Amino acid sequence: MHKPRRDDRRLAHRTPSAPAQGQTFRIPAAGADVVLVGYFSAKQKDFETVMASAATALAAHGAQVVARIVQRRGVSAGGAGKMALPYSSRTLLSYGKVREVARRCEETDAAAVVFTTPLTGRRRRTLTGMLGRPATSVTDVLPAR
Repeated sequence: MHKPRRDDRRLAHRTPSAPAQGQTFRIPAAGADVVLVGYFSAKQKDFETVMASAATALAAHGAQVVARIVQRRGVSAGGAGKMALPYSSRTLLSYGKVREVARRCEETDAAAVVFTTPLTGRRRRTLTGMLGRPATSVTDVLPAR
């Protein structure tokens, strides 16, 4: 028998305001609110330093980081057992974490979501559609040095 899908599993469908393919994302305006998201394995112990340096670099380029969200993989006993399994190739995050990011974006009315990890074009499009705001990586936002 078919089970109806729970309402909380579906994110609000909105028209994404994603940048055109091939263009890099620009912070919309000076002082724009962004949510910073990091994806780290359990082996990477300096994730707080990476998040802090990304937030500092974004602030130097006119963005205001209103929330920081971290997805750690392989930290718990259950998570360590799943390390051999592939993560979500569509979103880089677990589905629950995507919902948490979407909720935080709604609460803070963020203009964009910036990931510390480089995103593929497919991930960028998927996350932009799911979150209802541009999703990009720090390397796309900040100019090359």
